[in-house]
Amino acid sequence: MADRYLIEPDVNFINEIAGLGGEDLKKCFQCATCSVACPISPDNKPFPRKEMIAASWGLKDKLVGNGDIWLCHNCGDCSTLCPRGAKPGDVLAAIRQYAITDYAAPKALGKMVNDPKKLPVLLAIPTVLFIVVGLLLKLLGVNWLNFAPGGDEIVHSHFFSSWLVDLMMIPASFWAVAVFGLGLKRFLADIHANALAEGKTDKESIEPVGFVQALIRIIPTILKHDKFNECSENKDRSTAHMMVFFGFIGLFIVTSIFFIVLYVFQIHGPYSQMNPVKWLANIAGVSLVIGSSLMIKNRLAKKDDQVSTYQDWFLIGLALALGLSGMLAEMTRLGGLAGISYFLYFVHLVFVWSLFIYVPFTKLAHIVYRTTAMAYSEYGNRK
Repeated sequence: MADRYLIEPDVNFINEIAGLGGEDLKKCFQCATCSVACPISPDNKPFPRKEMIAASWGLKDKLVGNGDIWLCHNCGDCSTLCPRGAKPGDVLAAIRQYAITDYAAPKALGKMVNDPKKLPVLLAIPTVLFIVVGLLLKLLGVNWLNFAPGGDEIVHSHFFSSWLVDLMMIPASFWAVAVFGLGLKRFLADIHANALAEGKTDKESIEPVGFVQALIRIIPTILKHDKFNECSENKDRSTAHMMVFFGFIGLFIVTSIFFIVLYVFQIHGPYSQMNPVKWLANIAGVSLVIGSSLMIKNRLAKKDDQVSTYQDWFLIGLALALGLSGMLAEMTRLGGLAGISYFLYFVHLVFVWSLFIYVPFTKLAHIVYRTTAMAYSEYGNRK
């Protein structure tokens, strides 16, 4: 006699997935074409067919804590070949966005980040915060904010002190790490529990050493975008994606080096354009601007089988704003346009702070969750 299972569909979950770009979910009639078409789906318990079944039934717990939704790179192969136009790739993208907001806290901030009407408020928060903190310190005799820096040379730190920048940025970065840390703790527990239930693994618990070794093994795959390049549809997105990806990595390296140079070696900027680290900064900035611009171009020329949501535009817009504001602030500084340069520098700081504070709730969080899911899949030896 067959086993009995009690299914309790979450209708609200189904509606939310539809609102996040998975509105064609109900067109799926379980032909399994998507799982056959996907070039990167594991042979053991392949996706996305089982995820489409669970989503149709509103089985939130089987999806939010499912590592397989992150193994999908949304290349579009399954959506193109789907005979019913159910767009499995977009459905999984919607589930991933739901999972991001579910694992990040506080929930209220997550809702704000994903609500286009709240965008002015999100940008106003750091704008006001930077000015208020600077003015309060000024009242206490700490002159870290100077609206009239003067001098023959344009030095951004004379307008907005490096100490004030770090006073705002360091807590913001710790915030991002803390939010991701708490989310990943739940995420790993959930994907392991789901893997045990679905027979993807027979290990009762995750071995830390083995997991870290698996993480190290998949780093080259991520850096080379091997999984992304295995797909056939929308393969042109790979170049833009890599440019943005390596742009962020390059700028992170540059920021770390200059932080050490400033606080350990007490060498203050601005630094020479002949400095190799400055070269890396400029190359990374240009890569970020070009890559995000290509993403916008691809989105505007998108096919009917690829959905663009507010979450997509928020991420691309933030990346472009970061790159443009940083590059223009530097160019106007070199060009001697003091007022414009100082203003653009302040705008750049607002976007950098926004990246740290809001990133755990945005689509950019997939860097953390997808990396973790890929490491877990490698750890479980799913091929």
